Amino acid sequence: MTHHSDQRAYFFKIDTTIKKIRNALQKQLNEAGFDLTVDQWVLIDHIRRQPGISQNELAELTFKDPPTVTRIVDLIEKKGLVERTPAAGDRRKFNLFLTEKGNATYQEAFPIVAEIRRKGWGDLEESDYQHFVRIMDSIYNNFS
Repeated sequence: MTHHSDQRAYFFKIDTTIKKIRNALQKQLNEAGFDLTVDQWVLIDHIRRQPGISQNELAELTFKDPPTVTRIVDLIEKKGLVERTPAAGDRRKFNLFLTEKGNATYQEAFPIVAEIRRKGWGDLEESDYQHFVRIMDSIYNNFS
């Protein structure tokens, strides 16, 4: 006997919602003249919050494979937004930091990100957020 939840395509709902948000954010970044992709923004955001983070830690945090993270870091390094510092005791590993330009870009782009978050949340209330987080955490933990 199948349960009703077996028929629920929550994965599709989550996936399409994420794509819609990403597309809206990319459009706003482009219109504001930022030479940044959403993926680049995500890494910059994490590096800003955890200065000195390694590429492997960044890959784990963002659920991206290490080669993808390396490719994105190469791009944002070329743009002068991030610098790699060799890790103490291991020349093959790098710690990542935002440059002055990276910090300035973050400060300029953040209001656009915040506005997209506000727009997406609309008139939902704090209690809605609590339910949303509980549900998403539950789904996440079912795979942990």
